[in-house]
Amino acid sequence: MIAPYLIRRQRIIIFVLCALIMATFIIGLGMGASSVTFDRIIPTLLGNGTFKEEFVLFSIRLPRILITVLAGMALALSGSILQSITRNDLADPGIIGINAGAGVGVAIFFLFFPVDVGTFVYALPAVAFLGALLTAGLIYAFSYSKKEGLQPVRLVLVGIGFSMALSGVMIVLISSAERTKVDFIAKWLAGNIWGTDWPFVWAILPWLALLIPFTLFKANKLNLLNLSEPVAIGVGVSLEKERIVLLLTAVALAASAVSVTGGIAFIGLLSPHIAKALVGPRNQLFIPVAILTGGWLLLLADTIGRNVLSSSSIPAGIIVSLIGAPYFIYLLFKK
Repeated sequence: MIAPYLIRRQRIIIFVLCALIMATFIIGLGMGASSVTFDRIIPTLLGNGTFKEEFVLFSIRLPRILITVLAGMALALSGSILQSITRNDLADPGIIGINAGAGVGVAIFFLFFPVDVGTFVYALPAVAFLGALLTAGLIYAFSYSKKEGLQPVRLVLVGIGFSMALSGVMIVLISSAERTKVDFIAKWLAGNIWGTDWPFVWAILPWLALLIPFTLFKANKLNLLNLSEPVAIGVGVSLEKERIVLLLTAVALAASAVSVTGGIAFIGLLSPHIAKALVGPRNQLFIPVAILTGGWLLLLADTIGRNVLSSSSIPAGIIVSLIGAPYFIYLLFKK
C-alpha cells in the first residue's frame, strides 16, 4: 500500500510540473526570430490573430513545441523502464546505444532507400524501431549470463561500446553521401529537433498513447523486476518474458522519439532520478512524474537553444548534454 502523504506529494509535484510545462510553452510560443508578443498569443490561439501571427504559431512554433514535449516524455519513460528492468541507475537509451541503433537505421533508410514524401514521416519511427531493436537485442545477449542472469554493470559497459561502434558506422555511412543528406544526418547526430511539422506530431503520438498506459499497467511488475532475481521469481514473475516485453516497450519509445528529434541522450537518465528523489522509487509514483519531467526538460532545452544566440540556434541535444554529462559522471563515481 502506498502511503497517503506520498500520493498527495505526487499530485502536488504533477501540478507544479504541468504549470512549468505550460509556462515554458507560452514562453516558447512568444520567443524566436519572428516574435509574437505575449498579449497576442491567446487571441491568436483562439483564431483572432493576423495571418503572420497565425502562421508563426500554428505552422512553426506549436508543432515543434508539441513534438519536443512528446519526445521528452517518451525518452523519460524509456529510461525509467530500462533502469527498472536492469536494476541499474545509469541505464539510458542514449547512453547504452539504443538511440545510436535507431540512428543507424534512420541513416540507412534515408541514404540508400527511395524516400516518398508522403510516407517518410510515418516510416521513420518503424525504421528507427527496427534499428534500435536489433541493437538492444545484441546488447542484451552480450550482457546476459546463464549463471548470473542479466548483469547490470556489464549492460552499461556493453551499451557504451555499441554506442561508440555505431557512431563509427554512422561516419562510414555519411562519408560518401550527398552533401544535403550529410547535413541532415549531422543535425540528427547533434540532437537537433528537425521534425517540426504536424505530421511528425501524428507520427509519435500513437506510440505514447499506447505505451504510457501499458507501462503504468506494468508498474507493479517493474517494482518486482527492480528487486533481486530470486525474489522476483519467488513471487511468480516470469522474469525473461516480462523483461523482453518491457525492453521492447522501452526500445519503441526511444525509437519513436529520436526518429523525429535526433540523437538526444541523458533525458532518460535525468528524469527518473529527479522523479525518484521527489516521490520515491515506487514505479506507480515516479513514472508519471518522470514523464512530465522529461517533457519539460527537453522543452526547456530546446527553448534555450533556439533563443540563446541571435544568429543561430543550438541543438537541444547539446543543451541537454551540458547538463546531463556531468551528472552521469557524478553517478558513475557514486556507484
